[in-house]
Amino acid sequence: MRLLYCNGNGGVSLAEFSKSAIPEYAILSHTWEQEEVTFEDLQKGIGTKKAGYAKIRFCAEQAKRDGLQYFWVDTCCIDKSNSVELAKAINSMFRWYRMSTRCYVYLPDVFRTAANTNELAWESAFRKSRWFTRGWTLQELIAPTSVEFFSQEAKRIGSKSSLEQQIHEITGIPKSALQGASLSQFSDKERFQWTQPRQTTVEEDKAYSLLGIFDIQMPLRYGEGMPNAFKRLEEEIVKFNKCLHDLHLSNPHDDKKRIEDTKGGLLKDSYGWILENSDFQMWRDSQQSQLLWIKGDPGKGKTMLLCGIINELEKSMPKTDILSYFFCQATNSRINNATAVLRGLLYLLLNQEPSLVWHVQKKHDHAGKALFEDVNAWTALSEILRNILQDPKLNDTYLIIDALDECVIGLPSLLDFITQTSSASTHVKWAVSSRNWPEIEKTLDTATQKQRLCLELNADSVSTAVASFIQIRIHYLSEKNKYKSETREVIQQHLSLNAHGTFLWVALVCQELSNLSGWKAIQKLKALPPGLDELYQRMLNQIIASEDSELCMDVLAVVSSVYRPITIDELVSLVKMPNGVDGEYEALAEIIGYCRSFLAIRERTIFFIHQSAKDFLIKKASQEPLLFRTQEVHHNIFSQSLQVISKILRRDVYSLRAPGISIDQVQQPDPNPLAAVRYSCLYWVDHFLECQTRKDAIEDLKDSGLVYSFLCQCFLYWLEALSLLKSVSEGVVMIRKLESLQFHRSPALRAFIQDATRFTISSRSIIEQAPLQVYCSALVFAPGNSIVRETFQGCIPSWIQTKPRVETHWSAMLQTLEGHTHWVTSVAFSPDGKQIVSGSEDKKIRRWDAATGQQLLPALEGHTDRVTSVAFSPDGKQIVSGSSDKTVRRWDAATGQQLLPALEGHTNRLALVAFSPDGKQIVSGSYDKTPSPPTASRSCRGLTIRQSGAGTRRQASSCYRPSRAILIRSPR
Repeated sequence: MRLLYCNGNGGVSLAEFSKSAIPEYAILSHTWEQEEVTFEDLQKGIGTKKAGYAKIRFCAEQAKRDGLQYFWVDTCCIDKSNSVELAKAINSMFRWYRMSTRCYVYLPDVFRTAANTNELAWESAFRKSRWFTRGWTLQELIAPTSVEFFSQEAKRIGSKSSLEQQIHEITGIPKSALQGASLSQFSDKERFQWTQPRQTTVEEDKAYSLLGIFDIQMPLRYGEGMPNAFKRLEEEIVKFNKCLHDLHLSNPHDDKKRIEDTKGGLLKDSYGWILENSDFQMWRDSQQSQLLWIKGDPGKGKTMLLCGIINELEKSMPKTDILSYFFCQATNSRINNATAVLRGLLYLLLNQEPSLVWHVQKKHDHAGKALFEDVNAWTALSEILRNILQDPKLNDTYLIIDALDECVIGLPSLLDFITQTSSASTHVKWAVSSRNWPEIEKTLDTATQKQRLCLELNADSVSTAVASFIQIRIHYLSEKNKYKSETREVIQQHLSLNAHGTFLWVALVCQELSNLSGWKAIQKLKALPPGLDELYQRMLNQIIASEDSELCMDVLAVVSSVYRPITIDELVSLVKMPNGVDGEYEALAEIIGYCRSFLAIRERTIFFIHQSAKDFLIKKASQEPLLFRTQEVHHNIFSQSLQVISKILRRDVYSLRAPGISIDQVQQPDPNPLAAVRYSCLYWVDHFLECQTRKDAIEDLKDSGLVYSFLCQCFLYWLEALSLLKSVSEGVVMIRKLESLQFHRSPALRAFIQDATRFTISSRSIIEQAPLQVYCSALVFAPGNSIVRETFQGCIPSWIQTKPRVETHWSAMLQTLEGHTHWVTSVAFSPDGKQIVSGSEDKKIRRWDAATGQQLLPALEGHTDRVTSVAFSPDGKQIVSGSSDKTVRRWDAATGQQLLPALEGHTNRLALVAFSPDGKQIVSGSYDKTPSPPTASRSCRGLTIRQSGAGTRRQASSCYRPSRAILIRSPR
């Protein structure tokens, strides 16, 4: 970035700064007139006599008065004769204005006399100023924090904040946008409206001047016309919005607010001590300390500490810095895994710095939403985030993760990622929290630039914070329940003596006292023991002794055993409720309220109040007779699931009627009949597997049992529901799990499940696309003796009068994988048999899930001619491919990323490629007949396939089958 400064000779000079060394500066906003001073003028030392030089002099003098040495003026700080520099500057303009310390708006059509003598005349001139009609000045108004307006005589008129009402009325821009609110809060339509009345000298600039408003970067094409410029801008906006929408899983900003609200609000006294802590200050201020680990026992306030750190960083860090964070919660399957952590961090990063989106978009454009959701999501996202953190254009960035111990899936990978990236750049700082887990400590200890903050070693500071928390909660209870001063003192003393530095214990006790009068509160207090586990046990004992104990214990047992938080509607499906309760939200909320010491409801979903509450029920209360007979609970969930599915599901459950309606056209009805069975449809098999050794579960697997009865009655309805839930692939996995069970005494059930597996795999693709095709194409094209077809023959629509001729039995072909647009030339299984790779004359390589047949995106693209051979490395981590473009290419099997360089050297098309058994070498065969020593790091031509002989015949028969699909056949 170039900046101007006064050179001491009465003139101004230019200085260039790298991104990391840009000093504070002022910036000028103005309307262009005749005789503006250009970059060339300054280079030649001329231009001081031009009329535009007066604006430069004004900006220099005002910056000096404001204590700023440097300033920026667009007319002369950009070399507009250089098209590359101009394009880069226009794409950077919004950021430059946002980074400025002061922005001076020079209004040559507002005069000092009016400003001095007649307020109405001044305001009239201000409202009519040409500056408000120009396209480029929109971003110059919105981007800077400090904007000051000056008259033609350089007299200050006011600021963006003092003139906020007038500016709002003139421009129609919401006050919140003028105050600095994130522009992502405003719709695309609203932002486009802000520029409607504005004009630009060059027609394309009306679109280009909005690049910063939408934080979009794109090449400039002067001469394309305004319609085309806007079309390209809108296409980029759609791509960005789609990428961000697909990336979104949970907004960490909303999670933070929800957590704070749940805990009664964030109190500065509960975290203020850490701001003075030497370990924290070392992490915040030193470039040699990139990782801060806050560790402590449950209930010590780790989450609120991180909330406080986030708030303080938001207030104190430079506005160009980036802050992203994530809150893990083990009880919520959406945010309890390593992939979700990266999605959340990336989501906030891109919201704050959309210019980074290209790191994601280059993969998202090929893979779509599957990039964030398929089996390779962690690998792809970790690579994306690693690249962003290593991007030299990235500003100083803070990444904060709360509750690493609640990352249930992928914690080792996440810990490795944090330790590796924390030492990779001095511009990136990590802060994480967790319990005192040895496995976490072992990995984080490998980080070279870290600070460790142990709450147990800061017991005095934590106890002081807990004391402040007690005072605030006691004040609330006193106001609510009209406590006398004596009562208040007794309660405060008891809490202070027994809290032992644990916020959660204080919060739970105060919850127990929330509706009790003074004397009752004191009596209750005496019965509540110190220590979290003891308190949990006391609360559990109260539930057991209550008249609703059986119902409450059933609720606690189910909520403790499910694989993700369930909604109130789903709870009704899994727990036998009293008459009159089903569907009554207030009654159901009341039942959850009986368990309020352990459970809470947020947005109709049931959560544990804290991970320690679930841990207590599962690990420490396991001997309670009413609570945790684990296999019995799982069997109850399984049997209840099949009962409610059988009761609710039916053919065309959404009343779509048209069998050809696609899943994208489906509109969810209100009320949604699947709301109560969503969980049951997806997890009934898993719960059955948890209890399969029980006597009643063994009975359920007999031909006369519950499973066979359910499948014969509801199998197709269940597939339809899975399609509506966009979970057909999950259904395939569930059926395969059933297929792996032992059916020694259940020949009919075994035969049905084997047939159901073939039926689902063969028709998966069409059922995914159109739910009602399960009754049409899937049934009609199934073999004549298919058990599923025979069982559900009556579901075939009556209007299908002439049925196609089909095979009698299932053939050896298990499934057909479709996606290539030309002949498939080569296929291979991964060593573990879980993936299939295929090469085609369409120049692409595709990967497939061998169990479900689902394509794993993205397709691998890079060859410029047909792909002739593919193979997996022995460890399954790489794919090698050969092509008629005479190159051998390697690919990361997890992400689909090409591993450069391509291996070149052959002079004719490739025929075969293969890895050596140890994976260290690659051998390739070509029609060029020129052997060379094999090596994995250079061109490989160790095998020659000649035009005659067994080699050629084998190649011709295996690689050039004239088909665009892959047929998987049974070995039997």
